[in-house]
Amino acid sequence: MNDPTGRAVTVEAAAKLTLTLRIVGVRADGYHLLDAEMVSVDLVDRLTIDPARTGISVTGPYAGGVPTDHRNLVARALELGGRTAHVAIDKQIPHGGGLGGGSTDAAAVLRWCGVSDPELAARIGADVPFCLRGGRARVGGIGEVLEPLPHAHRTITLVIPPLQVSTPAAYRAWDDLGGPTAPGDNDLEPAAIVVEPRLAWWRDRIGELTGVTPVLAGSGATWMVHGEHDDALAALHDEGARVVTTRTRAGT
Repeated sequence: MNDPTGRAVTVEAAAKLTLTLRIVGVRADGYHLLDAEMVSVDLVDRLTIDPARTGISVTGPYAGGVPTDHRNLVARALELGGRTAHVAIDKQIPHGGGLGGGSTDAAAVLRWCGVSDPELAARIGADVPFCLRGGRARVGGIGEVLEPLPHAHRTITLVIPPLQVSTPAAYRAWDDLGGPTAPGDNDLEPAAIVVEPRLAWWRDRIGELTGVTPVLAGSGATWMVHGEHDDALAALHDEGARVVTTRTRAGT
């Protein structure tokens, strides 16, 4: 991906879905140990990386609230990769939606820098190692242990409500609740609902419209239902939600 001529390049950064998430322990340093299945999907941010300039700019429907300074994981990825560049992000993945938007942007920059080590990537965030490889994998440790799995074509409907959930806040709530397990596929779901109680309304409304109990994507706020449900969920547009049919994609 890295262009030795120094010209600007535009790359895609695919969203990730955490199909199942079990929290199996907590390290002495407070990091949570995971046993998860993650997949890449065809909802993507597009990054234009220009080594002739510096800085970060963000446009697109989910640009609001995305930092353009050192708090952006892209800045940390450039630092880790030992490079400088201007990165223009066309933000199509919602910020705070549990779809790894910031992590996948950082992973795209790491690939441009020539960094492929998942343990290095984990220094930026737990989802960055998976996003660096993409595809489908069983993910363990704090995110740096990746067991590739065969690609499985899936169609998944995402409901992206007008909410945001802080991932650190969700994990803190999980700790405060005593480490609950969930009856569904995501142990973090009860904690995320404590952080943002309105998530429960969206869960129940999606279930009412589809007849299927949705699963929270990571720490939320996105809900997912397997299969195509656009017609059934069309009413949610009036509630301010974005409904997206997406499909799994192979890794890099």
